Amino acid sequence: MKTMTTGLDQGRLLHLYRQMQVIRQCEEQLAKSHQRGLIHGACHTYIGQEAIAVGVCAHLRADDAVFSTHRGHGHALAKGMPPAELIAELYGRATGCSRGRGGSMHLFAPEIGMMGTSGIVGPCILQAAGAGYSFKLLKTDRVAVAFFGDGAVNNGAFHEGLNLAGIWKLPVLFVCENNQYATEIPFNYAAGSPTVASRAASYGLPGFALDGNDVEAITAVAGEAVQRARGGGGATLIECKTYRTRAHAEGMGDFTYRTREEVEEWKGRCPIRRLRQRLDAGIGGPVASTVNGNGHHSPDAVDAEVAALVAEAHRSAEASPWPDPATATTHVYDESPRPSPAPPLPPGSREITMMKATHEALAEEMAKNPKIFVLGEGIGKRGGNFKTTEGLYDLHGPERLCDTPICERGFVGLAGGAAMTGSRPVVDFMFADFVLDGVGEILNQIAKMQYMSSGRIKMPILLRGCIGIGHAAATHHSGNYYPLYAHFPGLRVVVPSTPYDAKGLLKRALNCHDPVLFLEPRELLGIKGPVPEQEYEIEFGKAAVVREGRDATVVALAGMVRRTVEACTRLAARGVSVEVIDPRTVSPLDSDTILQSVHKTGRLLIVDEAFAPFGLGAEVAARVIDAGFDDLDAPIRRLHGAFTPTPYSPPLEKAVVPQADDIERAIRALLEE
Repeated sequence: MKTMTTGLDQGRLLHLYRQMQVIRQCEEQLAKSHQRGLIHGACHTYIGQEAIAVGVCAHLRADDAVFSTHRGHGHALAKGMPPAELIAELYGRATGCSRGRGGSMHLFAPEIGMMGTSGIVGPCILQAAGAGYSFKLLKTDRVAVAFFGDGAVNNGAFHEGLNLAGIWKLPVLFVCENNQYATEIPFNYAAGSPTVASRAASYGLPGFALDGNDVEAITAVAGEAVQRARGGGGATLIECKTYRTRAHAEGMGDFTYRTREEVEEWKGRCPIRRLRQRLDAGIGGPVASTVNGNGHHSPDAVDAEVAALVAEAHRSAEASPWPDPATATTHVYDESPRPSPAPPLPPGSREITMMKATHEALAEEMAKNPKIFVLGEGIGKRGGNFKTTEGLYDLHGPERLCDTPICERGFVGLAGGAAMTGSRPVVDFMFADFVLDGVGEILNQIAKMQYMSSGRIKMPILLRGCIGIGHAAATHHSGNYYPLYAHFPGLRVVVPSTPYDAKGLLKRALNCHDPVLFLEPRELLGIKGPVPEQEYEIEFGKAAVVREGRDATVVALAGMVRRTVEACTRLAARGVSVEVIDPRTVSPLDSDTILQSVHKTGRLLIVDEAFAPFGLGAEVAARVIDAGFDDLDAPIRRLHGAFTPTPYSPPLEKAVVPQADDIERAIRALLEE
């Protein structure tokens, strides 16, 4: 471990001492408050680790970004969060930094660059890399920092995040606070390598192993790392070996996995006590005339001033109002005013493929908005597996058309951090099956970020890939995942079935501030259809009436739309009139258009290639039963793909997906009821 004596004057050392005391005294107050029941959930204190947050954040500006983990109180305070906002958050009050939505593990203050803490191990590493990508793309000298514990270094996010930062030379500090226990698992058991810093070489990064209780050493090395990052020198990994002297969380048992003697030994190495001894010995020379503007020139004066600050913060937090229950469902989606798109243009006579239509949409928006960049495997010079980015690399270069390693969790998490910090990433994952490796980043991070930050962090991220059965690709290239994603608040889920819809909906996705899953039916990419040459958008949550009718309503999605129209054309020759509704977006789902149709026809069939259990058909049926039961002249019927993984052989594959004949029979049966 690296220790050192620095040239910091006593004024600077006293400032560091004050910052550490703010953290320590806040945490001691929170431990007491937890015992009193003022904290309603977990409380993960930072006691014993104060030197790390203070030493690193001493070099950060307000516009630099910090991403942290569940033990993030110290990082928030060191970044500039007022103690009253931190304490109020843990008390669940409206004046808390996350407005009562986060508690101990979810602290948001984007105004000071505190971009959030997470109860999941590892995402902060990827998000900081994403912020670094944003800063590089936008040509700023901002820096991102990820604070994480030793438990995260055995998680895939560590490997993927550091590797991406290494190959792209991102302005990031990765700070491992090795307190030697991941909850209750010792680091020397969980890791084959005895140090974290030594892993840096594997990613082409400089690595430093420091005494995490030596604030001077940390300040010096972090300063060099920040300077290197601002100057374009890339990322740094810093391991700070330290110790938490309280339990993993307040109220938890502590001595089944470590001894009292070990804890007491580390209390003797207290970083605050160490710095106090140096100050008392006069290290650093005479104190400057003021210290951080507060006029206190001695550790005793600092201790008293901080005690008063924390006491007032506690009183203020306890007296603060509770959040209004009416706000519990706000900011799930972007609520900033934005005009609705103009009425859709008529399709016109020009016919292009769906693949070409989405390419046009992306090309037009990239030409207008330099914040848009694309991540994916083979989307650079090659132009994408389905020509989604063909020719764009030559126009915009490698920073905006960025080929990635095969690391879906890594680049999805990175894209989330990029969206949080001012850019607009497009993640092209070819097949929707592939991105399942990153689904935790989508559902636990990307989908929840606007809500947890009370709308202060926007998430303009587009995730696109192919879905659907029919090209003998078997079970890992044929999935339909829209029911999964539509179940979760915070995501827009789009499934076009025509070139016209694909372009208009993709344009909308590239101009909204919500995360969008844009799922493109593989079997429809080559179909042609009319698309106007003028620019246009299609609003989310507006279904298309594909075919008007009077005898029955069929709701169909994606590839099932064309097969349903084929079946209805046959029935029309026999005098049967069927109305076909294509929702186009699964979330939001346009219930009104469906209900209006059922009011007219009295009968409803839902046709969906995806599995029946807990799927789109069940949701549509439930909404119609709830709001349109009196309009029904027959029971609602559903026709779905078989509840099975997708087979390879064409006859088997055909057997698990509804065909036009199946749809025609289902409509006939419905009309006979």
